[in-house]
Amino acid sequence: MDIKLTKHDKRYIESTDDVYSIMQRVLLRDNQIDQEKEHLWMIGMNQAGYILYIELIALGSYKSVDVEPMNVFRVAVMKNASRVILVHNHPSGTLTPSEADKDITDRLIQVGRILNIDLIDHLIITPKSYISFRSTKLMDELEQSLKYVPTYQVVERIRKEEKLIAKEKLAVEKDKTKTAQQKAKAEKEQKEAALAQAKALANALFNKGVDIETIAKLMEVTPKKVKRILGKPK
Repeated sequence: MDIKLTKHDKRYIESTDDVYSIMQRVLLRDNQIDQEKEHLWMIGMNQAGYILYIELIALGSYKSVDVEPMNVFRVAVMKNASRVILVHNHPSGTLTPSEADKDITDRLIQVGRILNIDLIDHLIITPKSYISFRSTKLMDELEQSLKYVPTYQVVERIRKEEKLIAKEKLAVEKDKTKTAQQKAKAEKEQKEAALAQAKALANALFNKGVDIETIAKLMEVTPKKVKRILGKPK
């Protein structure tokens, strides 16, 4: 059943408060008997957040409502909605999502992916308050679920993750090799610089007539090393 917006209702969804503001009035418009039953609505939007329709998908009992996934997206497909929000009420007044609420959301996320329609949130409402699956991070958790993902897609995802891990590991190994090469180069340059300084000092002292034994003591090396620095025969 198509739900008509009133002149007081916003046509654009910018936040969960906007969704609740509209759906709270929709819920309160129902007669007292229907308010004691669970309703399941779907809000269809375009990419800009403009509301294309609000559809009452199912009307259940005081504690549950049966949902057929394809019926949820039927109007979305016909009206070219690219984003949808699921909304249902809890007549009991509690806002705690049941396992059934989580499960149907999990299923609808996967159906939406097949149809290229994003289920961006699920709200549980009462006449006085609401809870958003997205705001509580529950939506993020369900989007990672593999429960209703086709087996071939799970395999593809695992292979993709394996390739990514292998690529990252290779990059780390390359970085390690590059770092080791840079370190070796720096050490070599330091040794060459030290040798050049030692050679310059030894030559300067030797040219001033200082004997090799004395040069060795000043430089704190062996006479043999001083000879090697000066290029003198052993």
